Amino acid sequence: MRKIAIYGKGGIGKSTTTQNTVAGLAEMGNKVMVVGCDPKADSTRLLLGGLAQKTVLDTLREEGEDVELEDVRKMGFAKTLCTESGGPEPGVGCAGRGIITSINLLEQLGAYADSEELDYTFYDVLGDVVCGGFAMPIREGKAQEIYIVVSGEMMAMYAANNICKGIVKFAEAGGVRLGGLICNSRNVDKEQELIQALADRLGTQMIHFVPRDNMVQRAELERKTVIEFNPTHPQADEYRTLAKKISENEMRVVPSPMEIEELESLLVTHGIIN
Repeated sequence: MRKIAIYGKGGIGKSTTTQNTVAGLAEMGNKVMVVGCDPKADSTRLLLGGLAQKTVLDTLREEGEDVELEDVRKMGFAKTLCTESGGPEPGVGCAGRGIITSINLLEQLGAYADSEELDYTFYDVLGDVVCGGFAMPIREGKAQEIYIVVSGEMMAMYAANNICKGIVKFAEAGGVRLGGLICNSRNVDKEQELIQALADRLGTQMIHFVPRDNMVQRAELERKTVIEFNPTHPQADEYRTLAKKISENEMRVVPSPMEIEELESLLVTHGIIN
């Protein structure tokens, strides 16, 4: 079983990218489980056809310790298995701590006991790794293969570089490696060239450039992945291509993150900052 985590700046499109990619992998016949590590609990919405999943933390609050795996894991599109960690009540507690509680409970309930039947487990993780809770999937070895969703925007690239620093830290103690950058396009000038340069500098690859297309938003309004909503659309093929590239990827590296001055220099070199 390949254990993959998707990281990236908040709002960059991690959950959308993850779910559409998972749909592509599942369509290929793979058995995939998705663990949402975001308090918004929207990491499986498109696979389940809506926010139909009770989160692990909500279930614990309502039912105490008497929880069954079926209470917190549902079957979605193409037999994907979907779980949402959830978060604390607004203004109370730490969302990162909630992820730790959730993943530990999933282990206790035997969610990974059928790992021989699972081809992939995906962790969709909020933000970067400055919080220990959000770093748990890589700190505890739950995920061994990291993909970073990025765009040509400055802060998205800054977050990607910061995530690489976290990967370097945890790679020393375990087997976590960077599988590549996924560019979720924002139609920034010279965006593909810029992210390729960023990947080269980090010592990794831009595994795929996902073009911006309104079909993604249309599918989201219908609470579906593009592959389910409009399987013949070119954007569906983009996600199928990304899924295939991940399935065939053998490049996993310890990245070489930059100092902020180097990152800004990269932006200047490519004409983004005048």
